[in-house]
Amino acid sequence: MDETPDGLILKKSEPTPPRSSASVMLSRNSDSGHEVLMGHRSPELPAFPDLWSFPGGGISRVDRKSAKDFPQLLADRGSDRLAAFTLLREMVEEVGISPDGKGGFLEVEDEVRQRVCEDKSAWIKEVESGNISIVDFDCHVITERITPPQSPMRFHNLFFHVMLEDSMAEPSFPPGRSEFDEFRWWDPRDLISAWEGNEIHIPAPIVTIFRDLISEMDLGSDLVSACDSLAKDPPSGPHRFEYAPGVECVLIPTATLPPATHTNCFVLGERGGMRAIVDPAIREEEGFEELKAKVEEIKADGSEILCTIFTHRHQDHLGDMSLISRLYEAPVWASSETLEAISCPDSMSLAEGDSISLKGPSGESIWEVIETPGHCPGQICLVGEPGIVSADNCTIVGTILVPSSDGDMGAYISGLERLRDLEPHKLFPGHGPFIPNPRRTIDEYIAHRMSRHNMVLQAVRSGKTSLQDIAKSTYSDTPGANLALAEDQVLSHLKELVRRGEVRMKGEGFTTPK
Repeated sequence: MDETPDGLILKKSEPTPPRSSASVMLSRNSDSGHEVLMGHRSPELPAFPDLWSFPGGGISRVDRKSAKDFPQLLADRGSDRLAAFTLLREMVEEVGISPDGKGGFLEVEDEVRQRVCEDKSAWIKEVESGNISIVDFDCHVITERITPPQSPMRFHNLFFHVMLEDSMAEPSFPPGRSEFDEFRWWDPRDLISAWEGNEIHIPAPIVTIFRDLISEMDLGSDLVSACDSLAKDPPSGPHRFEYAPGVECVLIPTATLPPATHTNCFVLGERGGMRAIVDPAIREEEGFEELKAKVEEIKADGSEILCTIFTHRHQDHLGDMSLISRLYEAPVWASSETLEAISCPDSMSLAEGDSISLKGPSGESIWEVIETPGHCPGQICLVGEPGIVSADNCTIVGTILVPSSDGDMGAYISGLERLRDLEPHKLFPGHGPFIPNPRRTIDEYIAHRMSRHNMVLQAVRSGKTSLQDIAKSTYSDTPGANLALAEDQVLSHLKELVRRGEVRMKGEGFTTPK
């Protein structure tokens, strides 16, 4: 790993095992046809913030106990019986809707809902007492998805369709804190149209679910018939990860900084048009096979690969060119610093102000090049209408290091400020999920770095002179921090403070100017 000090070897992370879960797509009749209930997840949530999603949650120990203690309930559900228990409980908790025992649905009484929200085990007690009835409850699994391995929280999720028919039951917020801050009924086509217009954020699995449904509806089906068609053979396994219109992601296993396990390889451009592949960091068989499948799909779409772009020269972003050339031939575009680390005769240097034009069936997409060299000399980002391919500037999985060897702390913080001021719709980072609320994430990064910067300066002003003592003082609030990494980051801060004249070198130590 290029970011770490020489000789430091960090234990490789393994992807988080997925947790079994269930989500529900509630649909109802409306004057204009069928519509689907979606909830907007609060921007304040630590996981999956600011996304329009379905109600649902993980299968809990309480659900497992309820299913075991009451084998007669939902006995006809078969292999998805346990998930159906979770589904029904989550419907009560998150949206306040439950079956009425007569084939319809109703809004749950406030007192009943309060008890269930306070104690998950109360749901089965309310069923026992007759306050909640699940008689004649009908639901169908329409797809099965596993959260990709770059996410901090992963789920093996069964997506159910529940048709409310003509029920007038409306969702409501639970007592106390809710994951959602808004509910809305959507026509599936309007939802995808808003997403394609960069108006809203949707998780990649739900994008493909709605694309599958719309494909069925375009053949003449209504929403319910489309769901029934998917339920006959629910799609599972690998799916296309569309992070935004014209931005797909392929996960490449790499020797990257823990807790990350993969590098994001982005495919820019419209299906059937010109495409650019960014950071295809394949070096082993698994990554080769992942990229091979995507390249075959790109070619099947009738697309042409215009170029390979590398955002910077760190090894977890550079691919083995001999492996890449076995999959496709395209020139390499990167900064001059990055090109020096690659043996590739067919190349072009990218610099601030350059632009990349990708023509597609519905028009042209433009990606502007900007330089953000703080993390690594020659690092570039790509700015487009859907957002910014932001390389290693920030992530919501782990942290970003500024190596003391060739990083630049001042340039890094300035680069973050520049990304923030561009007000992008999304960030597509080098590792981890896409970032739907860039301003909040970047502000947190800047505040964290500036806090560390001030702590380093205060440690020197208090009389600490050695790198080790300054690092111990600076990271006293995080006793579990790796000492070698802490010292390296402190050294990056010290170099910036020296450059600004706020600290000066004294022998092998540091002091403040007199």
